[in-house]
Amino acid sequence: MYLTRFRINTARTEARRLLGSPHFMHGAVNMAFPMPPPRQGQGPRVLWRLDHNPSGRPDLFIVSPGKPDLTHLVEQVGWPTAEEPGWTTFAYAEFLDTLKQGDTWGFRLTANPVHHIRKPGSTEGTPTKRTAHLTPKHQVRWLLERQETAGFEITRTPDARRLLPGTDGNPGDEHEVIVHNRVPHQFRKREPGSRGDVRFVRVTFDGRLRITDPDALRRTLTQGLGKAKAYGCGLMTLAPAR
Repeated sequence: MYLTRFRINTARTEARRLLGSPHFMHGAVNMAFPMPPPRQGQGPRVLWRLDHNPSGRPDLFIVSPGKPDLTHLVEQVGWPTAEEPGWTTFAYAEFLDTLKQGDTWGFRLTANPVHHIRKPGSTEGTPTKRTAHLTPKHQVRWLLERQETAGFEITRTPDARRLLPGTDGNPGDEHEVIVHNRVPHQFRKREPGSRGDVRFVRVTFDGRLRITDPDALRRTLTQGLGKAKAYGCGLMTLAPAR
């Protein structure tokens, strides 16, 4: 497994096009690998995420079973004349092997929190429709409902913080997690035979977690969490807890 960070030059016209389209970015990421990455099935897969660092510059993060070659992205959205290649790739498997039960880490996850609903008046057995959670309250609850099987638990805040004005007992008030960068997306696939538009809401969670099942967490980190993984959702990364 590999973890790669690519720095994007927003002054480039193509960069603005890729940043505005999860569909185009999905294609650009796939081109970094000689064989198309699998879209279904179990096991590690290619995941990607866009982060904005404190200076405002966007970085592209990729987790992948194989080592990517991002030369084409350097030419399109990087600094082709720079001496350095424009991206850094780390041996991710070595880090994954160090994860231990009980360890505490900071985390970032960009995901597509969804649930299934029926139309009002529908009877039991009527097909459900997948729809996005739109409020931070429900988005955090979505994550809390998946933490056990994902191999972690989000740490709780000290009692004093739960008593601060403005807390109302919502899921997340007593957990060290925040939701930000909520962005709706809608586009039409250009592949032959594609029907309808792709619609989803991409949100980012930042917080602290404690590892409860290292093997399950490794699967989460290499297989992703939730839907819309091809379009920049599902990638969780860890950092030393502050």
